Amino acid sequence: MPPITPRPSGWRARLRALVRELGKFGTVGSTAFAVDLLVFNLLLSNGSETLTAKTISTVVATTLAFFGNRYWTWRHGEHTHLARQYTTFFVLNAVGLGITLACLAISHYVLGDIWPALRSQAADNVAGQLVGTALGTIFRFWSYRKFVFRATDVPHRDPAYSPPSP
Repeated sequence: MPPITPRPSGWRARLRALVRELGKFGTVGSTAFAVDLLVFNLLLSNGSETLTAKTISTVVATTLAFFGNRYWTWRHGEHTHLARQYTTFFVLNAVGLGITLACLAISHYVLGDIWPALRSQAADNVAGQLVGTALGTIFRFWSYRKFVFRATDVPHRDPAYSPPSP
């Protein structure tokens, strides 16, 4: 009877797993961003109203991100109720967007009153696209992992192993 293959332990194994997870999360997010940009611009070029186009492109991209994360990034996580998971994912995505908007608002409207240079387009891009997106992405990664795709602690077993009969 083959032994159970032990799971690698220690901080190095956890760090390697976290880096793989972050890489997959980043790949899914980058793909979703590209799809959002593509769908938004296709809809605009075909005469859609701006807010309608952005709403549709965001729903399409968020849905893609949900399924990419569910079936690739966190494929070993809990997958019990698709509708509840999808709704939670959307809500947490909205919170991540709120973080991005808060960074932009603080920079532009609060700090911009003190330093007018922070009301420029370049400053808005730094605050919203760089700082806001970075903080929102950190929140999304943490919250998806904790609330949407919770890890199940399934022991890693050798596929050839079968437990002995009593």
